[in-house]
Amino acid sequence: MTSQRKTDHLERTANTFRQEIISPAKVCGITNESSTVKRVRLAVENSEFTFKAGQWVDFFIPGVPKVGGFSICSSPGLLEREGVLELAVKYNLHPPAHWIHTECSLGSEVALRVGGEFFFDPQVSDSPVDLVLIAGGVGINPLFSILLHVADLHKALETTGKGFHMGSVKLFYCAKNTSELLFKKNILDLIHSFPGKITCNFHVTQQSSPVCTELQPFITEGRISESHLASYVSRDHLCYICGPPPMIQSMCKQLEDLHVPREQIYFEKWW
Repeated sequence: MTSQRKTDHLERTANTFRQEIISPAKVCGITNESSTVKRVRLAVENSEFTFKAGQWVDFFIPGVPKVGGFSICSSPGLLEREGVLELAVKYNLHPPAHWIHTECSLGSEVALRVGGEFFFDPQVSDSPVDLVLIAGGVGINPLFSILLHVADLHKALETTGKGFHMGSVKLFYCAKNTSELLFKKNILDLIHSFPGKITCNFHVTQQSSPVCTELQPFITEGRISESHLASYVSRDHLCYICGPPPMIQSMCKQLEDLHVPREQIYFEKWW
C-alpha cells in the first residue's frame, strides 16, 4: 500500500486497527526489485514486535513529517527467525516513498507501527483451507507475504508433523509486463518447491519484448478475467485481492458471480 492520494495514509486508515507500540528499526539491506521499486530490509530492534501476513506498517522517518504506509512483503516467519522484515516501495513523490528512493541508506534509522485488518493467520485448530490470491501491480506486496507464510506453514508441517494443515494456494498476478512482475523469481522458486500446493498465473497487459523461457509456461496475455478464475475458483476458496480500486471492484464481482460467498472475499486497496 502506498500513499498517493490527496488524503494521506494516516487519514485514510484512521478507523483501521493498528497496534499501539512504535518500534525502532534500522535499514540493513536495499535492493532494486525493479526499475521503479526498491526492496528494503529492516532490522527491528523490539523483540516484542509482531505482525500477521498481509498487514502494513506506519513508516516514521526522522525529519520527514509525513508518515508512510507500506505493506510488508516478507513473512512473519522471517521476523521470528532473523528479526527482520521487508518492504517493496514504488517510486513516487510522496515524501516517505521519495525518501526511500533518494535518501535511504544502510544504517538509516526509522520507526514502525503495525496495522491493518487484511491478513491470513490460521490457527492450528482451524480446518484446512484453499486460497486464491489476486494481485495487481505493487498490490502483490501483502499477497507475497501471505504466500511466504503459506510456504512456512507447509515447511513446519513437513518438518515436525505439527501445525496448521494448509491446503493449496493459487496466485493470479497482473502487471504491465514481466519486468514489473515483482518477486517473480521468488514465486517460481515457491512453485517448484511446493508442486501442486503453490501455483501461479502471471498476466501481462503491455508486453512488448520476448518472455524468457523460464516464465513462458506461467504467462497469460491480458487482464485476469472471469474465465480464468472460473477454471480454478470454487465457493470453498478464501480469496484475497490487492490492487487498484477499480480492479478490486471488478474481481469482487467476478468472484461473487462464481458463487464465492462475500464473507470469503477479502481485499486491500492501495492508491
